[in-house]
Amino acid sequence: MRWLFVLCAVLWASQTAAQGQFTSIWEPVCTLGHDTAAGCDDIRAREILDASTEPWRAIGRVNFASRSQRSHCTGVLVAEHLVLTAAHCLFNTARQRWIPPGSIRFASGYQRGEAIAVSSVTAYRLDAEQGVGGRFNNRADLDWAVLELDQPIGVQLGFFSIFQTAERVGSVVGYPGLRPHVLSQTGSCAPNPSGDGLFHGICPVMMGDSGAPFLVQTDAGLAVAGILSRIAPTPDGIDALFLSIQEFDLGRR
Repeated sequence: MRWLFVLCAVLWASQTAAQGQFTSIWEPVCTLGHDTAAGCDDIRAREILDASTEPWRAIGRVNFASRSQRSHCTGVLVAEHLVLTAAHCLFNTARQRWIPPGSIRFASGYQRGEAIAVSSVTAYRLDAEQGVGGRFNNRADLDWAVLELDQPIGVQLGFFSIFQTAERVGSVVGYPGLRPHVLSQTGSCAPNPSGDGLFHGICPVMMGDSGAPFLVQTDAGLAVAGILSRIAPTPDGIDALFLSIQEFDLGRR
């Protein structure tokens, strides 16, 4: 099966993209199955959340802007100053180089142009095998990153706990390209393990959701069991690939 990165949505590439309307970038998602709008309809059917409220305000957009590119992925606070996201969000493919931490902002609790809190990124942590020689390694199990924030905004906003579980029934919460300015949640997804700390299953996600948390219900509340890495459009829907939380070097330093 051919996996595609859930690429950071290039939101300002055109007016239609900025408004969250259909563009050819999303064609593999929107033309699933026999109904050419089926995939996008599944994205639009996701529940819109109030990003200013707990616990959703601990999820936000990982924003990058330069003269030639403005894009976003999704990230989630798991400590006062640590955010999980996907490593490919931090690599500028056009220029074949990693985005400097100083060019990245985490907008927590973002909705409709405003955020509860915004912090710059001082550094980010990758797998030891990722980024060797300045290159991006597209191995799925290496597609994770931990952002270190300039401000401990998790003190104010709270953050999600992490949970390693064999039972992976949960939902994804993120900022898909079709609705980039509101936080939305999928229905229940039940992915299956696929080895090397990965799991995958049918779930309505797309570009912009990269790095979004896969949330599971625990006795203590919702917790992050993994993050979204890439997708494979199929006639049955979007087959989404997730990295288990066990793959991350949180460090918490």
